[in-house]
Amino acid sequence: MTSQGAAREISMRELQAMLGVSRSVVSGLIAAGFVRPSRGPRNAYRFTFQDVVLMRTALQLRDAHISPRKILKALSRLRDELPDELPLTGIRVSAVGNDVAVRTGPAQWDAVTGQLLLDFEVTEIKGDVVFLDSAPAQNNLAHQAHEWYDLGEQLRTSDVSGAERAYRKAIAMSPQPFYAAYVDLGALLCELEARCADALHVFDEALEHFPEDAVIHFNRAIAFEELGQFNDAETSYRRCLDLDPSYADAHHNLAILLEKRGDSQGLVRHLNAYRRLTT
Repeated sequence: MTSQGAAREISMRELQAMLGVSRSVVSGLIAAGFVRPSRGPRNAYRFTFQDVVLMRTALQLRDAHISPRKILKALSRLRDELPDELPLTGIRVSAVGNDVAVRTGPAQWDAVTGQLLLDFEVTEIKGDVVFLDSAPAQNNLAHQAHEWYDLGEQLRTSDVSGAERAYRKAIAMSPQPFYAAYVDLGALLCELEARCADALHVFDEALEHFPEDAVIHFNRAIAFEELGQFNDAETSYRRCLDLDPSYADAHHNLAILLEKRGDSQGLVRHLNAYRRLTT
């Protein structure tokens, strides 16, 4: 997995899938000036991941009943007046009452007027979005990798494609192997069933960095089982239990797998182990 692949530009169709909106909605956001996509082959629009975040921000602020004029002015100010700050820190944009507030570290200010806001002025926050840059400074990679991971966590239940991209970005940019991003990305893909083979690739890559991790072997076993590779699933469950004999869920899953394979003794042994560990 390379950073070049993670930074790949996004097509109109992919963008629609990530945002869950029609082509006309995307075209309207472009016409309104929220983003300025480039053009690719055959004059097709090409978007960056930051374009996706900008558009999602606009949609969420709209849902929070912020006026289109105020949204456009706020995001234009962010895009045009703070280009040097975006690579260095996560920027959090929220609807605060009828205004758009931006938080950069401990400071919070009005996105339209630039006026500093004090913490006691903040009311219920709606439409919370994190801005992340695609090419941060080298000495800030670890921080930015964690920001991308946090974005993946935010998107996990609402935008699977966006979450996958964010997790992959975290893995690609982190100076050190990013354990949580590997585990969560693999689990996310395996939950989709049709992507279990992709999940297996993620877990295999994770094992290159964390070969003695029971959790990764357990998740890898689940992926094998979903793919119908039961011998490999059994091997991975057993490896998980070699590393952590107290892993109750591995005993449970292995017991069920062995029952399906006609191993009644194995079923009883691991089911009893599961019960001992959970009672």
